[in-house]
Amino acid sequence: MTESTIWWLLAGAFVAVELLTGTFYLLLLSIGLVAAAIAAHAGATATVQLVVAAVVGGGSIVAWRGYKQKTPSVPASANHDVNLDVGEIVHVDDWSPDGTSSVKYRGAKWGVSLIPGATPSPGSYRIAEVVGNRLVVKKV
Repeated sequence: MTESTIWWLLAGAFVAVELLTGTFYLLLLSIGLVAAAIAAHAGATATVQLVVAAVVGGGSIVAWRGYKQKTPSVPASANHDVNLDVGEIVHVDDWSPDGTSSVKYRGAKWGVSLIPGATPSPGSYRIAEVVGNRLVVKKV
């Protein structure tokens, strides 16, 4: 069995384990294994292949961690990718003295509260977060 075949089998195994476990880092490491397989096809020595696998796989993990640290994380309750209600518009007719209200949204009655620091006034509001059955809104 050639060296490149071993690298391809290892890369395939890493991808299979990643699919079973959902560990994204195994996918990044498999990129390093693919790079080592390509280096083996190019005729590199075993030492160079190992270095290529380590540098590309480890480098992709370091690059991903750097990207994730620079990207601000949004809680699931305020993330549009998780909760499709975030970003939708509701109309609030009146507010109670404690800064809450209720609106009909998607065929049901929802409790509404303002984001901290906002002043209540009738009008259109954008949903900023969904907490249980309460919509946290901000003025449009």
